Amino acid sequence: MGLFPFSKSFGVLFLLALLLFSPTVSGIGANWGTQSTHRLHPEIVVRMLKDNGIQKVKLFDADYDTLKALGKSGLEVMVGIPNDMLSTMGSLKAAEKWVSKNVTVHMNDNNVNIRYVAVGNEPYLTTYNGTYLRTTLPAMQNIQTALIKAGLGSQVKVTCPLNADVYESSNTFPSGGDFRAEIHGYVSQLVKFLSDNGCPFTINIYPFISLYIDPNFPVEYAFFDGNATPLNDGGTIYTNMFDANHDTLVWALQKNGFGNVPIIIGEIGWPTDGDRNANAQLAQRFNQGFMQHISGGKGTPMRPGPVDAYLFSLIDEDAKSIQPGNFERHWGILTYDGLPKYSLNLGTTNSGSLVPARNVKYLERKWCVLKPNAKLDDPQIAPSMSYACGLADCTSLGYQTSCGGLDARGNISYAFNSYYQINNQLDDACKFSGLATVTKSDPSTGTCRFGLMIEPYYGGAQQKHGYTKTALALILFLWTIVKH
Repeated sequence: MGLFPFSKSFGVLFLLALLLFSPTVSGIGANWGTQSTHRLHPEIVVRMLKDNGIQKVKLFDADYDTLKALGKSGLEVMVGIPNDMLSTMGSLKAAEKWVSKNVTVHMNDNNVNIRYVAVGNEPYLTTYNGTYLRTTLPAMQNIQTALIKAGLGSQVKVTCPLNADVYESSNTFPSGGDFRAEIHGYVSQLVKFLSDNGCPFTINIYPFISLYIDPNFPVEYAFFDGNATPLNDGGTIYTNMFDANHDTLVWALQKNGFGNVPIIIGEIGWPTDGDRNANAQLAQRFNQGFMQHISGGKGTPMRPGPVDAYLFSLIDEDAKSIQPGNFERHWGILTYDGLPKYSLNLGTTNSGSLVPARNVKYLERKWCVLKPNAKLDDPQIAPSMSYACGLADCTSLGYQTSCGGLDARGNISYAFNSYYQINNQLDDACKFSGLATVTKSDPSTGTCRFGLMIEPYYGGAQQKHGYTKTALALILFLWTIVKH
């Protein structure tokens, strides 16, 4: 695969992309994922997007409350159809029903500026073992037909965000790029459909993942500082992975007769926690470097011109799968409660920095921690911490993470508090066999922030996250039975 064609190897939920606002750039966008135990109210998020001058938003579904909040905002919207719905969309009738409910209604009644429908999310990912190879294109074709039938064919375009593992290089240079041999036919058919219908090719590119999976990956090549050893591809010089990866795709498109298909960067970003290479300093370096890299509108060597991209992601999501890695819950440029993690100039605000969410309501200022007199050799410590981390979020604990400097008591307290906050500070959620107690003194220290949960938002059609008091009591009861 060489140095550059690696990308984010797992579908993500929740996303966002940002582009510098200037006449030479296609606009600023962000992935907005919602796999969180406590979502910010959609209206707060939309206001925050506008406060930051973000012009486009990419969603992973078509949640009614989210789209309603985007109504009359002027923001361009990409709605999504999850992979598990692709087979259903193989029916034209089902596709027409989906378009009517999730596109037409919002555009006509709520004045939502829907520009794209993302059919699937990285459905050709290697790890899916071909699960969606035969259902993706028929779903795209039916959604396209449904949009045309609804009179929206010229306003709303179909696309399919793909992982960069759909192409590779035969010689480690971009010019060796082509679609991966075992799925070449499927990708070629998909691209032909896009080309025939004037639709863009959407690709997700993740230098962080290359660094994560390959300890020998040249670190400087992931960034845009020009410090990497240049890659000379027949006289074309590449000093960063993004350009090289992007142009590997361009070569693949050209070789297959689709050199004019527009390209959208569906996801690009850097996480801030959960791994030794995931921190605010590197995330700031990468994202700010990317903004500056695309601000002039010069594009890449093989595709000059403005870059259309969505930074991943807007907000951290504490309910995402951590199968790819603990960093999955920390891609946001903002924390779960809408606070900027680091200085990032998008070129869209007078301050030159990110604007936090406004009017965020928090639960009471109290935390759950290990009792001062609790003994670390208590036999209930290990199962209690395991239980808390299994149902909450302990991805900030570990080697060279934001809370990696805590001692044993701190680790236990962090786990207890995460469970307590996710369960809306219910009294029963700070028991742990009598090992825990509630404190009103913030235990946060240094880079380690002990969360204080925001008030839960339950949309009209949203399943409630966290646990009700009844459900929590049942879980705790079953746990005591298992223990004994």
